[in-house]
Amino acid sequence: MPSPAHAQESFADIAARLAAYDPKALRVELAQQFIQSLLQRPQTMETVGLRQARGRVLAADVISPLNVPAHDNSAMDGYALRASDLRSDGPTQLHVAGTSLAGQAAAPELAPGSCQRIMTGALMPAGLDTVVPQEFTRALIDGQIEIPPGLLQAGDNRRCAGEDLRQGEVALSAGRRLKPADIGLLASLGLAQVQVWRRLKVAVLSTGNELCELGQSPRAGGLYDSNRYTLCALLEQLGVEVLDLGLVRDEPAALRAAFAHAAAEADAVISSGGVSVGEADHTKAVMAELGDVLFWRVAMRPGRPLAIGRISNTEGRSCLMFGLPGNPVAVMVTFYAFVREALLAMSGATPEPLLTLQAISSQALRKKPGRTEYQRGIVSRRSDGRWQVDITGNQGSGILSSMSQANGLVVLGHEQGDLAAGELVEVWPFEGLA
Repeated sequence: MPSPAHAQESFADIAARLAAYDPKALRVELAQQFIQSLLQRPQTMETVGLRQARGRVLAADVISPLNVPAHDNSAMDGYALRASDLRSDGPTQLHVAGTSLAGQAAAPELAPGSCQRIMTGALMPAGLDTVVPQEFTRALIDGQIEIPPGLLQAGDNRRCAGEDLRQGEVALSAGRRLKPADIGLLASLGLAQVQVWRRLKVAVLSTGNELCELGQSPRAGGLYDSNRYTLCALLEQLGVEVLDLGLVRDEPAALRAAFAHAAAEADAVISSGGVSVGEADHTKAVMAELGDVLFWRVAMRPGRPLAIGRISNTEGRSCLMFGLPGNPVAVMVTFYAFVREALLAMSGATPEPLLTLQAISSQALRKKPGRTEYQRGIVSRRSDGRWQVDITGNQGSGILSSMSQANGLVVLGHEQGDLAAGELVEVWPFEGLA
């Protein structure tokens, strides 16, 4: 959403200030820069329980209310001892005074020359500072153990109080999108609830009279609407609330009603189809009628046609609009390139750029300088441990099966030309690579 400074300024005026702005051949990075300049951060907070917090965005710093761990404890099963009792000129023999178990109070201070059998997580007895793993000791008669020389240094295998987090320290920063490990960390602090930003609501619709719903029989020249299902899955992966507005006929009244519904209910709306230059449909006209919209031809492949704007309903409520191409692969590519990071920012999240790795191209790649290209690839590990990527074949923007086969996108920069086999390329993995 636009910041207050942009409230009375048209999108065209804002765009005109961008260096080298050309709506007919807009560089990817300029489109990203423009979109980021429009975004407004969330204002509404809520408190949720930990079981509902995964994927939500922290609205405030989480301050640790205690030390983690709260006390010095053992990092493994073994024997707790004083490092000062260790001999350097030969084996050390120590008397085993007792056993410490996890969950018990700390044992009292031991006499010099004594040690304590200790389990992982058990509190260190008073005055003892080091733990020897049990497998490095030898049991002797009369309740003693022997430790080889040169094995330990003071503090080995001991977890110190506050080693993980200290009381009063920031445990998690505002803007963090909570992951499973974060939920565990919050629980370790004794926190049952956490303050997060309201979940972003994003409306999704598809346009095009050639499309039909699942369960219907396609008429001649028709095809099933796949884009809406792809977009809903991508949005659910981001953790936003999805408002599915369905398949909208390419008729002005139907389009007005759908976009007005989105403006009334959602923070953003994503449409697919109807933004290409010269298309004989009503989508672009209705978008422009209901708000301030720019139509771009981005210097990229696939995904050249793109619309960005703000649409409003009759009560004046508005939402940010992303008009994506109609081709299935182009929908996914433009979502990753432009929409994903924008929605995260609108959710209050600290920027989370897509993970990028370097991989060796197993084949020569044809590429025209002057546009950014995204090719579908399969990344795998070579025998030497390095990543390599194989292109999935037909790169047509309507070949969705190749996107399904791929596990990442090869990103070829604006200025790059043809690449030889064996050259390094950048890849956006879709998920963690097996």
